[in-house]
Amino acid sequence: MTRDLGLLILRLAGLYLAVAHGWGKIVGLASGETRFLEGVARIGFPMPLAFAWAAALSEFLGGLAIALGLFTRWVAPFAAFTMFVAAFGGHRALSQFLAWLGLAPASEELKKWGNPELAFVYMLICLAVALLGPGRFSIDSRLGRK
Repeated sequence: MTRDLGLLILRLAGLYLAVAHGWGKIVGLASGETRFLEGVARIGFPMPLAFAWAAALSEFLGGLAIALGLFTRWVAPFAAFTMFVAAFGGHRALSQFLAWLGLAPASEELKKWGNPELAFVYMLICLAVALLGPGRFSIDSRLGRK
């Protein structure tokens, strides 16, 4: 019972991922706002518009599915991978960590990339849910899927 409640609490983080991060990216891409698209291009993806949409949909639809516990073992790894790319590609987590340890110079360029912390935490949550499953309080459980 406490394990399932803990999984529900972890999965509810997916709701915030969907609403606070994914939805804003979808609205921005649909309205022609280019900031997120430019960030995806800076990472070096060959088709930035396609990858920007994939990331936005992974965050929004993946976050919703994780929160509901629907197709959890399929969507959580995709959302985790998206968060990995965001943390290490978009926010330069490794460079920022090395700078924090004093092993690399802290530069103004690193500050422009933003803080990788939230993407890293979402990545860990998605990985935990992917490994543990959705728990009893999920649509997957109600449908008889593990």
